[in-house]
Amino acid sequence: MIRVLLVEEADLVRGALAALLTREKDIEVVPAPPEFGHTVAQALSYRPDVVVIDVDGEEDHALGTSLELSARLPECRTLLVVGSATPEYLRRALARRVSGLIGRNSPCDTLPEGVRKVAAGERFIDPGLALLALSSAENPLTDREREVLRLAADGTPTREIADLLSLCVGTVRNHLNAVSRKTGARNRIDAIRIARESGWL
Repeated sequence: MIRVLLVEEADLVRGALAALLTREKDIEVVPAPPEFGHTVAQALSYRPDVVVIDVDGEEDHALGTSLELSARLPECRTLLVVGSATPEYLRRALARRVSGLIGRNSPCDTLPEGVRKVAAGERFIDPGLALLALSSAENPLTDREREVLRLAADGTPTREIADLLSLCVGTVRNHLNAVSRKTGARNRIDAIRIARESGWL
């Protein structure tokens, strides 16, 4: 029997996912809190084989939880259910020892299949998500360039960006020029659009 801890904040969705899994004869869903904050404690208590996390806007929490679970309960596997994931997020998830990724719009039988695969020690990636991650370019921006561009995207003036990051105004302009060059953008607005669509911000 594969023991699954299901993490989902919305009661209705959690109930639907639980019903989908419990109809399988080899899968048992153990009680779980809806909030991410208690996931690791529950996992340490119930010792599930797989923790299924419906990400739904909580991307960073889900990755942090996965990383903590792999450190504190290495025999437990993590399977993320994601909606509109960016290629950058998918790459980050794969780099952080997430055992499986499933798209929220996948066929119903994908979830039980993914649970079985990761419980057996395999990695399971929804084919559509794998194609998205592989077909897009990796983020060419440095951490500092992303930081500057993120502030610019919020409408922060160049001088204020310089003050906030303890940089010279000329250095901020150089970073923005580098971003435009790397993204092939015509201007700052275009660079922000390209970076957002690519999941680099």
